[in-house]
Amino acid sequence: MRPPKVLDNKKHRVVDEIKKELKKGSKLSIISAYFTIYAYAELKKELSKIDNMRFIFTEPTFVNKGKELIREYYIERNSEKKISGNEFEIKLRNEMKQAAIAKECAQWLESKAEFKSLKQANPAQPRLVYIENPEDNVSINGTVDFTSDGLGITPSNRLDSNMCLYGKDYTIGFLQSFNELWEDDTAVQDVKDKVLEQMRILYKENTPEFIYFVTLYNIFYDYLDELTEDNIVKSRTGFKETQIWNKLYKFQKDAVMGAIDKIEKYNGCIIADSVGLGKTFTALAVIKYYELRNDRVLVLAPKKLRENWTIYTLNDKRNIFLADRFNYDVLNHTDLSRTSGYSGEINLATLNWSNYDLVVIDESHNFRNNPPVKGRITRYQRFMNDIIKAGVKTKVLMLSATPVNNRMNDIKNQIAFITEGRDDAFKNVGLDSIEFILRKAQTVFNRWSELPDSERTTETFVNMMDVDYFKLLDTVTIARSRKHIEKYYNLDEIGKFPTRLPPENRYPIIDAKGEFPPIEEINRLIKKLTLCVYSPLSYVLPEKRAAYEEKYDMVVGSHNSVFRQTDREQSLVGLMRVGILKRLESSINSFALTVENILYKIEKAIEAVEQMQFDYDAELDINDIDIDDPEFDSLMFGNNVKVLLQDMDLIKWKQDLLLDKDKLETILLEAMNVTPDRDAKLIELKTLIENKIQNPINPENRKVIIFTAFADTARYLYENLADHFANRGIYSAIVTGSGDNYSNLPIPNGLKKSIKMSDINTVLTLFSPISKECSKVYPEVSEYIDILIATDCISEGQNLQDCDYLINYDIHWNPVRIIQRFGRIDRIGL
Repeated sequence: MRPPKVLDNKKHRVVDEIKKELKKGSKLSIISAYFTIYAYAELKKELSKIDNMRFIFTEPTFVNKGKELIREYYIERNSEKKISGNEFEIKLRNEMKQAAIAKECAQWLESKAEFKSLKQANPAQPRLVYIENPEDNVSINGTVDFTSDGLGITPSNRLDSNMCLYGKDYTIGFLQSFNELWEDDTAVQDVKDKVLEQMRILYKENTPEFIYFVTLYNIFYDYLDELTEDNIVKSRTGFKETQIWNKLYKFQKDAVMGAIDKIEKYNGCIIADSVGLGKTFTALAVIKYYELRNDRVLVLAPKKLRENWTIYTLNDKRNIFLADRFNYDVLNHTDLSRTSGYSGEINLATLNWSNYDLVVIDESHNFRNNPPVKGRITRYQRFMNDIIKAGVKTKVLMLSATPVNNRMNDIKNQIAFITEGRDDAFKNVGLDSIEFILRKAQTVFNRWSELPDSERTTETFVNMMDVDYFKLLDTVTIARSRKHIEKYYNLDEIGKFPTRLPPENRYPIIDAKGEFPPIEEINRLIKKLTLCVYSPLSYVLPEKRAAYEEKYDMVVGSHNSVFRQTDREQSLVGLMRVGILKRLESSINSFALTVENILYKIEKAIEAVEQMQFDYDAELDINDIDIDDPEFDSLMFGNNVKVLLQDMDLIKWKQDLLLDKDKLETILLEAMNVTPDRDAKLIELKTLIENKIQNPINPENRKVIIFTAFADTARYLYENLADHFANRGIYSAIVTGSGDNYSNLPIPNGLKKSIKMSDINTVLTLFSPISKECSKVYPEVSEYIDILIATDCISEGQNLQDCDYLINYDIHWNPVRIIQRFGRIDRIGL
């Protein structure tokens, strides 16, 4: 008699024992969770000899299941599909022999096999392979399954333990138990026909179209439970009837559904559609959805964009969604730095920050950094601690055309609002560490950016980047481009993008008379400036420096690096030099005003030195006094970072101040000689506008937008253009921010009280009457603004597509801003 043997599928394999024991005339009885064609393929030579096989599935397979069982099956995946192979048989499936094996297996099953299945799951049901031979019987029981990994054919992470017993006397009890179960119709059900049907599916000849759709189904199987339009509109009565929902294009509705789905699944979403695709309206629809659920909503926007949002909450004719009765709160990004005062009608001292169910952040890329600030919490920290983590569970919707700007890590802080700072928040979708994914992505980006131009392509970038980075973006973002909309949506239904004409670059000189120094000479003069009025810490006496380092320097980061205030001042000086040149690039007028302002600061600093240079109080210490106390104002210099004048080398500082004063006065004198009639750039601008009026791109369209980065330049242009063109019935307006806006458009006396040109939305409605639906707001108005001069306060979130001509009078330091400017008129629709 042979001794029992343990089969662990490592040292001793089940498949070897079965091959050795199966003979002509053998009868095979099996209890297993699975039957796969690859296990059959390995044993087909031996199985062809046997008389018959009886097989019982230990889990309900091919039988009707109750609701609870169906739900359980969904989680565990569908075991019926495992006939074609499990996760450990991928290599075998990749050999593309599935159809041939399935056809051969089906022929064998039809003649020699019977299949039954348990009607109800029985976790305690043991597995069994029982071989009856004329001379002896063999029983294998334990963890065995009729799969290639369960038999030990292919490697897996299974920990198998099976006992192999020999002899009829020692094994007959297992056979008797099998026979009793096989004959119990209350416990098992015949499923042979359904097994054969599944086999036929595996080897059936299918059309390419059928294979294509099956492929799509399996690729997107995990996404089939996402919210659809019907799910959303039915989930809240009235949503489909709102004005905002019916105002949206199809692609915007898709973004709304996607955003709500991500917010519900992951607690947040970033809508990163390209400029000109209407992110504001998309966000308003999401807001309306949650307002209809009685959720409290807060919109956080840059101060310059505040009125873009508040207009829709007002009982005002300019509110095109008046019937939707939006009631969300609007605060500025900068309000996160305040603890008192009012923001609009909201009292910041008593505001319950932690009671918002949804927060919408416009231009969320402004939160991509969390810079260290000594002595107070940052806006980022305030938002995270007082809104996201405190009080009710807060969902987040962020809007940004550029969530990633200079670094792949830019998106990290924005994602942290969604995850409440948890690094493993997306572990359930296979993303174990957000921090690791972004760090790895930055490494790949650095390598890619160093490649030669010929190799540094989008395709190369995608191939180099780890798939987890794209999966992370796909989890939390919705990002469509203009090309995406043109490719996947019917433009006949939503309108077309305007045809882009090639951009023109003009390079006028500064002075039409040619007397102003060349810009290279001005640049050399600016480089020689110490600009010491912006760096008082550099002049602190050596014996006092430690005290100022203690007060203003701070330790940052996990490596305890020191953020030095003196370094910050030197960076500021560098930025000031660039800023002066940027002002000159903008307009000679703006440049002159800037030089005047710096001279004024220098003169005030010299005055303070002369008043203080012989005074000294040994009791005064920068770390012992309240620098915000007005009592000490005359003793200190600086704004946020203040220095006691007695702690400075006033002689050296005054010398440098006087040197700067002398150079700047020379520059200012040259600038003031360039009057508007000598301003070559202004003359060129007038010529461009004249040509546009005489030769419109589109019939009778005289509209022009002129963007500048500086309010000084905007006012200068308005002063020199408005009257010039008004004589011909072409009216102008200037928009530089809240309240600082005006126009020379003649308003009838009866309408002057209702039409306030100081309001941004009023000016824009009268400039772009079709896109802003002016006929509904001001039906009495018959004349409109044709020339709009604006700063970047309207470079985002505005639809001004009545206009077809845009001039960048200067170039913003951030190229993204230029794209955003063009996005005001380069929009889908009209």
